[in-house]
Amino acid sequence: MTADEPTVDGAARLPRSGYQTDLTSADVQTAPDGTPARVAGRLMLWRRMGGLVFGTIQDRAGRVQISLNRNELGEETYKEWHSSVKVGDFVGVTGTVYTTRKGERTVGATDFMLLNRTVRALPDKWHGVADVETRYRRRYLDLLANPESRERFRIRSRVISRIRSFLDDADFLEVETPILTDAASGAAARPFITRHNALGEDFYLRIAVETYLKRVVAGSFDRVYEIGRNFRNEGIDPSHLQEFTMVEWYAAYWDYHDNMRFVRELILAVLDDVIGSRTATYEGTELDFGADWPVIDYRDAVESRTGIDLRVVRDFETLKTKCAGFGLDVSKAASYAALVDLLYKKTVRPELVQPCFLVGHPVELVPLARRSDDDPTRLDIFQVVVNGWEIVKAYSELVDPVDQRARLEEQAELRAAGDDETMMLEEDFIEAMEYGMPPMSGLGLGIDRFVALLTDAPTLRDVVLFPSMRGTKGAEPAEPEPAP
Repeated sequence: MTADEPTVDGAARLPRSGYQTDLTSADVQTAPDGTPARVAGRLMLWRRMGGLVFGTIQDRAGRVQISLNRNELGEETYKEWHSSVKVGDFVGVTGTVYTTRKGERTVGATDFMLLNRTVRALPDKWHGVADVETRYRRRYLDLLANPESRERFRIRSRVISRIRSFLDDADFLEVETPILTDAASGAAARPFITRHNALGEDFYLRIAVETYLKRVVAGSFDRVYEIGRNFRNEGIDPSHLQEFTMVEWYAAYWDYHDNMRFVRELILAVLDDVIGSRTATYEGTELDFGADWPVIDYRDAVESRTGIDLRVVRDFETLKTKCAGFGLDVSKAASYAALVDLLYKKTVRPELVQPCFLVGHPVELVPLARRSDDDPTRLDIFQVVVNGWEIVKAYSELVDPVDQRARLEEQAELRAAGDDETMMLEEDFIEAMEYGMPPMSGLGLGIDRFVALLTDAPTLRDVVLFPSMRGTKGAEPAEPEPAP
């Protein structure tokens, strides 16, 4: 808005097009005094001090102070400009950078334009958005009011960018695979089901990208990866969401030992380049990623904590009795694999705080993983566990179509018996394997959990911009509180 710009009903006329800026708030902080500046942002503070008005605007880079000077602008222009806006409005400012007597970098306005108004009052400037429900349901307010939240999502973006560049530099090819699939496979999870009206069939939201990425490797792209959403219709807790982001990659001619080395290098590169430290503090505990990661045998860890030797206890009923003896609720465990997983998660995993590799899982746990040559009752597999959370799972892949069909048929039998978290048999995937797949190793890394650990986020909802919330659908909007 300029001094001679007309107003409509006492309000400044809004611009008909965009507003081009040449500096961000961060640029102003380093620009020499006297630098011409054209900035824009949301007005966060607005206070009058005699013949001066000072404001603070917020843009993508942070905040910067602006000022209106009555002696420089003239009484009429000064009065019109400072009375035409309120906290929450978007404004554009053209002027000159200077430093106040208190050392505050400021843009002194010579031209001032209202870009858009706010109807609702912003959250309290001193307390931000403290209510957890409001932060999740109205993330835009959380981002607006809480700088720590904005920084958390900046870190998330940089983490994903660094993972992508690390894989690109290692000659991996980024690809995309279907989200709607005709079978739920690649993980032990209950799927979401949706209707494809045009095809007249039900489809599943993918629970993993594994079987499709393996098809791509079979097509001679030796190293591939995908960063994207997976969907699992399971419970919510601080380390689980039904909609989550993973990076998953596959490398022909690697085994799981190669992936152990590679993923540690990737994680350290992310910490070095994004965090600037190989340690992270999570809920008061320092997690040292730079130290050696111990290699822990899965079955040894279970035996150490429970006295149950999974090499010996190989049948469902015996293990069920022993698990019940620990006070575990075994009523929903429909298979031997489900019991093993329950036992491990309740007794071993909570004790694994510092980064470690967990290896040698029983063969029943992962139908897509290769059996060990030394012991066919265990898998060539590892997990990276930190803070009691699995952030990585990887293994040498099963590429034998006969063995693969047999194991997936076992899964189908378990599903028919009532275990709805078992994998489905994909005939097309088996056919692709019959055409021949190279030996390979694949890995999945949970980005939400990884970012939560690096940013001290108490729950994954804090690192997902718009998490699903109960009661959102059909909720009536709150009555707007008038802007001051």
